[in-house]
Amino acid sequence: MYNQYLTQIQDSLSPIPDETLLNQSYSSITESEHLEKFPNGKGRKISHFLFPGATLVFREYLAEQVSCHHKADAGILEINYCRYGRIGWNMQDGHSIYLGPGDFSIHTRQLCAGSVMVLPSRHYAGFTLYIDLAEFDRTPPGLLTGTGIAGQMLSEKFCPQEAFTTFIGNEKTESIFAGFYDKPEKLRFPYYALKTLELLLYLGEQETFPEKEIGKYQSGQVDAIRQIHNYLLQHMDKKITIDELSRQYLMNPTTLKSVFKAVYGDSLAAHIKEHRLEHAASLLTETDDSIAQIAKAVGYGSPSKFSTAFQEVYQCLPSEYRKMHSGRY
Repeated sequence: MYNQYLTQIQDSLSPIPDETLLNQSYSSITESEHLEKFPNGKGRKISHFLFPGATLVFREYLAEQVSCHHKADAGILEINYCRYGRIGWNMQDGHSIYLGPGDFSIHTRQLCAGSVMVLPSRHYAGFTLYIDLAEFDRTPPGLLTGTGIAGQMLSEKFCPQEAFTTFIGNEKTESIFAGFYDKPEKLRFPYYALKTLELLLYLGEQETFPEKEIGKYQSGQVDAIRQIHNYLLQHMDKKITIDELSRQYLMNPTTLKSVFKAVYGDSLAAHIKEHRLEHAASLLTETDDSIAQIAKAVGYGSPSKFSTAFQEVYQCLPSEYRKMHSGRY
């Protein structure tokens, strides 16, 4: 589901007041962040110094946007991993990149200085691994001796000419990233350091294919897609075609579909269907509207088609869902 892990993040951040970004720092990496455009937004960052040149920052946000303010520093490499939700950056070069669950990216802090982190699903959990290139190469971890893996090497390999590289998650990378989570407290720090080295070893083995970068689009295209998304949510009772949206927003249908999937992680039809059914579930528990009225309100001309679609997702009929969750009827 679109908000599959939203409740988990909400529970984790429940002790934090709204409009607050809690920063627990055990590192020398400095940056200023603040939440934007989401009145009830909140977040938490927990930073850990691992070894010379390596700092790990866990992030959890309930927000729409997070502005970042730091120096444009080509000497610090960022590896960003998305665990839950979706996250994107509007970069200084006029492009935007987006990551979904399991994906990760590499770029220097020169590229993202003054950028805005955008959370299309309004929630995100993941981490950033910072590599200070000079410090890392001055005192490299012993386990990397003789491997040829160094901070400057990683920067030149994955960020040539201040570009960036993005990766689609796979079974191997997910096994690495999973090791950063759900460990006993007294073992967490050793796992953080060990898994960081494993991630760097993995990157040392990889070839780069710049022509196959995922999720990189012009910021203007991304802005248009977000407008389309909001427009569709405001008109869930209507059937709106790709061709109609293409004409209205002056975007090629193929580009529209491609950028939408990059930003929101699913096809336009599947994504909006999920929103429609989530809205229908809310209407079933919060109103006395009939099933036919609710079906029409979320864009289904036929109550039977609505019931079939609802049952596919919630494993019960709308009437049964209403009885189980609200005691109505």
